[in-house]
Amino acid sequence: MSTPERVIWRRRLVALAILLGLFAGVAVAASDDDRQRLRTASDGPRAAAAARPPLAPARQKSSGATGELQPGSDPSVLPGPVLIADRDNNRLVEVSPQGQVLWRFPDRGGLARGQSFQVPDDAFFSPDGRSVIATQEDDEVISVIDLAGSRIVYRYGHPGEPGVEPGYVHNPDDALLTSSGEILTADIMNCRLLVIRPPRHRPLRQLGSTGNCEHRPGVSFGSPNGAFPMAGGGTVVTEINGNWVDVLSAGGRHLLSTHPPAFSYPSDTNEVRPGLLLSADYASPGAIETFTTGGRLQWRYAPSGAAALDHPSLALPLPNGDVLANDDRNHRVIVVDPHTNRVVWQYGHTGVPGSREGYLNNPDGVDLAPPYSLATRFAATLRAP
Repeated sequence: MSTPERVIWRRRLVALAILLGLFAGVAVAASDDDRQRLRTASDGPRAAAAARPPLAPARQKSSGATGELQPGSDPSVLPGPVLIADRDNNRLVEVSPQGQVLWRFPDRGGLARGQSFQVPDDAFFSPDGRSVIATQEDDEVISVIDLAGSRIVYRYGHPGEPGVEPGYVHNPDDALLTSSGEILTADIMNCRLLVIRPPRHRPLRQLGSTGNCEHRPGVSFGSPNGAFPMAGGGTVVTEINGNWVDVLSAGGRHLLSTHPPAFSYPSDTNEVRPGLLLSADYASPGAIETFTTGGRLQWRYAPSGAAALDHPSLALPLPNGDVLANDDRNHRVIVVDPHTNRVVWQYGHTGVPGSREGYLNNPDGVDLAPPYSLATRFAATLRAP
């Protein structure tokens, strides 16, 4: 059986297991209290978590986990596999909720002669689930990978060569593929957002003024490090300079700006639901929090001491109200329960980099496999401004 076929069969088995679990959950959730919990789960991390009972001790909930997860991990908190941009291992890995590696790129034969795949810092599925788009921020390129063939089918930028001219980028971040085939990316050091349409190698359009790195709504961006879709068709943009988060209309018009409360370096802000945003503070100690578009704090996770976060760069909401995040310099990907502020799932060994299965080295991005991926979740409204 070929590698793509093995990947497909593994995904089918994971999907079957998830469906069986969902059917079992529906059978159990017959009481009014359970129905209320299911309704509440759509209201965001804090509300959904508050409706759940306290978690059992780790030793009682670790059954079903494999040795590749950290002790106490509960695979049931994830709706499906997790895609990880394992930056300093120069690879992407897709991991099942039980900690099994389902897919990796590049695998043997995955790169053409003369091709490289260095320091991927973020990776996201396309809306149709057939491709993965990866930004290699410090290698100055964006790569689109065909999943079936496990090969790069499009690349924008020049490896190791930053620039401002058409076909060049300077620290591209968080590229997303839209349903129409366009790419939206934050071009950090050039202080702009780019819209690209493969197979071309020049921007279709841009937002912001190249090289103007001031926060001037509607004119320029202060080193944007993320541009993510919103349910109403707009875009939420994170600016490093000044710690700003901006909301743009579907046409790219500036609607509002706010500050994530008490952040020093906001990273990759995205929408939980209309009016509620989720962001990571890329610092040590770091933090993860939800806040309103008016800047009012709703929930904050910022443990201290040995449990402290070390430069987390992306957090995504899960369907059950928990939060998935990559804790970059702690070399782990975690799920946090906002009700208990406890880590309930972890892949990677805290503070210990490695390349063997179960280990990561500076993971810098995550996404969920379809139908729970960020692009699939916003497929109806995902478009470049």
